[in-house]
Amino acid sequence: MSMLLKATTGIGCTIVALPLLATVLVAALLDSVVPGSGTFTATPGKNALADVPPAMLDLYQRAAPECPGLSWTILAAIGKAETDHGRHPTMKSPAGAVGPMQFLPSTFRAYAHPVPPGGKRPPTPWDPVDAVFAAARLLCAHGARHSQNLKRAIYAYNHSHAYVASILRIARRYAAASPATSREPATGSARATAAVAFARRQIGTPYVWGGDGPSEGGFDCSGLTKAAYASIGITLPRVAQDQYDAGPRLAAPERLLPGDLLFFGTSPQAITHVGIYAGHHRMIDAPRPGAVVREARVRLTGAAYQGAARPHLRGAR
Repeated sequence: MSMLLKATTGIGCTIVALPLLATVLVAALLDSVVPGSGTFTATPGKNALADVPPAMLDLYQRAAPECPGLSWTILAAIGKAETDHGRHPTMKSPAGAVGPMQFLPSTFRAYAHPVPPGGKRPPTPWDPVDAVFAAARLLCAHGARHSQNLKRAIYAYNHSHAYVASILRIARRYAAASPATSREPATGSARATAAVAFARRQIGTPYVWGGDGPSEGGFDCSGLTKAAYASIGITLPRVAQDQYDAGPRLAAPERLLPGDLLFFGTSPQAITHVGIYAGHHRMIDAPRPGAVVREARVRLTGAAYQGAARPHLRGAR
């Protein structure tokens, strides 16, 4: 069951609920590193779209920033090799590995925390969210951070050089280049992805009106987006209305990309809420007093949605 985000105001994010109605129009995927190439694609290749169930594709991309520099394609390739993305009828191995990413329960426990958004409590290797995030952490612990020793990390997952070669081969196939019209310059995409990763690390931080970060007890909506962009060297105005006015705003038909800011209010002159687009119809935001920073599904076709902006196109200041 998807969650419908309700827009509230930014600094000040006073609580004014605004319904977000109708069907989802946005369709964009998280940027990803093509293994071995150093380039970025805004969308998966046709092989990934044809082979990976949409929910798992979304999950691989959401989990990859758990390990900076890890491509979602590596997680997807492991999911393919282990259980065909959860399609294996039993998801049990003779060695006792279980679940979609084939964890031994003892190994899973070492990488199961913190419980990711949408995961089970207590975490379990049978749950796809728990398992994919744990896989990202395991890979990171063994050399996948910024691909410093990716082959070693994959070998730690399954002690077979043939397995390593197979994973890299599948990952490259999934990351086949998309049409140029669906790509951004690599530098812009990488920076926007880093802003999303920063925002995602704040999930669970309390909402605080006027808050700019944990040192002040938490964030409000525009404080979160300002801090996310500050983490990549881009200065945004402090309040949601000013962030909207600063742009650069996107034309209505333009495809959203991770890192875009989403704005809500009663009119373009009365912006009351802002969040950061995380890909796959999801937004990270600080919603209202008494809540915490969250990531949830968002619908963007009601009267409350006022449009999007792509601040990283303005460059660092």
